[in-house]
Amino acid sequence: MKIFITFLTLFSLNSFSAENVELSKAPIDLTDNQSLQRGAKTFVNYCLNCHSANYMRYSNLIDIGLSADTIKRDLMLNGDKIGDTMSVNMPVKESKKWFGVTPPDLSVVARSRGADWIYSYMRGFYRDPSRAMGWNNTVLLNSAMPHILWELQGEQTLNPKTKNLETFTSGKLNTKEYDSLVADLTNYLVYMSEPDQLKRKKMGYYVIGFLLLLLLLTINLKKEYWRDIK
Repeated sequence: MKIFITFLTLFSLNSFSAENVELSKAPIDLTDNQSLQRGAKTFVNYCLNCHSANYMRYSNLIDIGLSADTIKRDLMLNGDKIGDTMSVNMPVKESKKWFGVTPPDLSVVARSRGADWIYSYMRGFYRDPSRAMGWNNTVLLNSAMPHILWELQGEQTLNPKTKNLETFTSGKLNTKEYDSLVADLTNYLVYMSEPDQLKRKKMGYYVIGFLLLLLLLTINLKKEYWRDIK
């Protein structure tokens, strides 16, 4: 597995969101375990080197169909235990010196930013010579994060007249393949923000069903109680 710089410095103190940016719809499907597994692998390979996920345990990945052995072999790089959280070893002081801001924890970034924002952000990088790291983003202007997936996506430029992104150099993946990779990553970040959300929603249906049954029994009891009262 390759080691890259970072995934999302979404909350840079020197950054601000672009105005009037139309976000692309993220194809989220939390029932697609294959997508979640691919997203988890991308997250570990490209994001976890700088960004932590201190509210997510490796053991939660068993719920998306990964075995404990697979998690230990393919996703745990620092000798962690399967019950440990997805922490990062990069020193806080060093990260602030390198990026100007400490890379944020991504455990609940999907809940704070939204899936469409993340999906659009990861597809919105373009070359900007005026920036120290040479990159900018249409969704988060002056983001402190470089484009760590540029080898996969290729390089884009921003047309100053149309404000549209245009391909400058091709990457290892074509547009469809790259969008699919980002979709899987976004899907996983949504899952990571609340691993039990499918169970919670399923339980909600049971609760509503129970309350409807209780309502029916209450109505019948009321009718029976007041039957002889005129």
